[in-house]
Amino acid sequence: MSITKTNTNVEKATQEVQLVEGLFTPSEANHIVNVLIEQKVNFHKLQKLRVCEGCEDADTTYENNRIQELLNEKQIAKDYITIARKEGYNVVINGTLNISFVK
Repeated sequence: MSITKTNTNVEKATQEVQLVEGLFTPSEANHIVNVLIEQKVNFHKLQKLRVCEGCEDADTTYENNRIQELLNEKQIAKDYITIARKEGYNVVINGTLNISFVK
């Protein structure tokens, strides 16, 4: 973890986590990408349920839009990996999670 101070006395801490890194067959890459995106979709579905809990008319536009964006990204990734499979390539995936907080 790295901690930095700015000239306005704001502390910021950051941490990097390497979620996935390596060379994968198209099948492995497809599985990895699908699992990661599906977990994010499930998170937003749960958030949507929380927003709706006790209020059927709650505005879930953000959650609906984010879920649709993720499903679109999943399809784009699937199409990209399909090209790699057809062309005989393996797939390199490098996914870093950057976490930070500010005080």
